[in-house]
Amino acid sequence: MWSRLRFDIGWSDLAYGAWRCLVPPDRDSAERSLEATWSPEGFGIACHSVRTGFDLVLRSLDLPPDSEILFSALNIEGMLKVVGRLGFTAVPVDVDAEQVAPRLEALERAITPRSRVLVVAHLLGARLDLDPVIAVARRHGLFLIEDCAQAFRGPGFIGHPQADVSMFSFGPLKTSTALGGALLTVRDAGLRARIKALQAEYPVQSRRDYAKRLARFVGLKLAMTRPGMALVHRYFTLRGLEFDTTVGDAVRNVARLGNAKRLRKRPSAPMLALLERRLRTFSPARLAARTAAGERLRAALGQSLTVPGAACPNRTHWVFTVLVEDPAAAMVWLRAAGFDASNMPRIRAVDPPPGRPDLAPVTARHLLKHLLVLPCYAAMPPRALAREAEVVKRIAGRLEPAATTPAVPAVGLQPGGA
Repeated sequence: MWSRLRFDIGWSDLAYGAWRCLVPPDRDSAERSLEATWSPEGFGIACHSVRTGFDLVLRSLDLPPDSEILFSALNIEGMLKVVGRLGFTAVPVDVDAEQVAPRLEALERAITPRSRVLVVAHLLGARLDLDPVIAVARRHGLFLIEDCAQAFRGPGFIGHPQADVSMFSFGPLKTSTALGGALLTVRDAGLRARIKALQAEYPVQSRRDYAKRLARFVGLKLAMTRPGMALVHRYFTLRGLEFDTTVGDAVRNVARLGNAKRLRKRPSAPMLALLERRLRTFSPARLAARTAAGERLRAALGQSLTVPGAACPNRTHWVFTVLVEDPAAAMVWLRAAGFDASNMPRIRAVDPPPGRPDLAPVTARHLLKHLLVLPCYAAMPPRALAREAEVVKRIAGRLEPAATTPAVPAVGLQPGGA
């Protein structure tokens, strides 16, 4: 079975991380070296996670207590929890289906005198054209945070030069993962100093915790190989266990940062060292191969399904998603054919605040309801991608298209039949 994803980390990287747990570098030196590698101009800040960095930024801005934080309407639960814990209000800005980008008219409607910060997420491995959003943000005096957690494409790009803060994740599922860690690009020297002073008060993640994370991912990496996935899936089927939930929880439990105490840590010396190694050994050819696989699958699907973000010119296919009427049924069919399709359980549509139902993110909710992740990565040969596309097209062709919103078509699907 082709797994839903491959962890973007090699055995030599895992071995290096383990060695650094046993023989750690000086932590402060490792931090300075990593930040200089990221930004020779001195804009970089290394953090335990993007959520850690986001929390640091918001706390360092000294915002009024009734502040509103505007979000691209699709984001992860953890980011919204950061806002809620600080007493601020999250406000959604609905997206379009073509690029999964904030709609400018929705952004203008969302802005009030209490709006202070705009968080724009580059989703699914694509990089948006931020210039129109930046123009609106500057006109209204919004602090712009660029969430690049899903959009790392090599150390040559550290964020839009007009973004106030750009955040990059190297968590377990991300490109060039170090199984944790994040890098922030903060261009204002005063804000950068406040963030660093605040972070200096945090405890350091223990080497023991990071070593346990490395060990767990050795097992997960083995399980995500093609023969490993077949065995794992068969085991869960025979035992009557819920495969999708258990596998998803296994990955998320490695990466969980459920409360402020877990969030507010500094990265350990081994994590810093491994992350710098990942930057220095980054392979543009690997990213190009993943991008090519995504474009190959997209071309093979033709017009049979809607591919969110297909209109975005800067795609790297961190994940490959399509829209179907019944994702759960599609997963059953695709897994029977040897493709471990899944959904994106950590992503949610941001709810509007009380009294503002006009901001309901209709398109974001529709995308989330019908989103299906297809296996697609460089290790899959062209024949496997072609066969996957044929399976998906057969599924899509069984029934007439289902009812959908005018802007976001979805494909009808029912289980059963040959």
